[in-house]
Amino acid sequence: LRLLAAARAAGVARLVFASTAAVYGEPQGLPVDEEHPTVPLSGYGVSKLAFEQYLRIAAHTGGPRATALRFANIYGPRQDPWGEAGVVAIFGRRLLDDQPAAIFGDGSQARDFVYVADCARACLLALEAADPAPWSVYNVGTGRLLTVSDLYQRLAALAGSRRPASREAAKPGEIHSICLDAGRIGSALGWRPTTGLDEGLARTLAAFRQPATA
Repeated sequence: LRLLAAARAAGVARLVFASTAAVYGEPQGLPVDEEHPTVPLSGYGVSKLAFEQYLRIAAHTGGPRATALRFANIYGPRQDPWGEAGVVAIFGRRLLDDQPAAIFGDGSQARDFVYVADCARACLLALEAADPAPWSVYNVGTGRLLTVSDLYQRLAALAGSRRPASREAAKPGEIHSICLDAGRIGSALGWRPTTGLDEGLARTLAAFRQPATA
């Protein structure tokens, strides 16, 4: 909110906000488009949706024009493998280190995995868009589902590992399955994902294999 106030005071023309598919909650149907009801199931989703609304109000009351990009599950090189989020990074790092990795729930939960470079390109297109509308919202995803179990198997094959994943209880408030319809951003800004899943996963593991640099 302080950043938004400073942007307004400085006469910033446009803000692009990294939002999330988590604002939708459990989907009523797939893929999810931007008209789907927003009923987040986690504090993370609530916080993102709340700031979307602050941006919308500001954009319609003389503040910067604003765009919210609702990202699917972003993955790629340099993602932090040590936290609780970023399942590709977590699985990849543990498999390369021959360490155990846990799947929460039965592994059938599915996500839409979109490569980080494609997401960066979406941000740039949104920032440079000539759209005169004060406020816009776009999904950024592939529209394809991949289960957590299948993701683990793909990463294990790329890592050359036969270590099975352990199983733990499902996390409360977790959406079971979601993928995003990115037709609106395709029509408005010409964006589409260009990095296939296998290529993206291979690039991610290759980056994790490199020595850490400052």
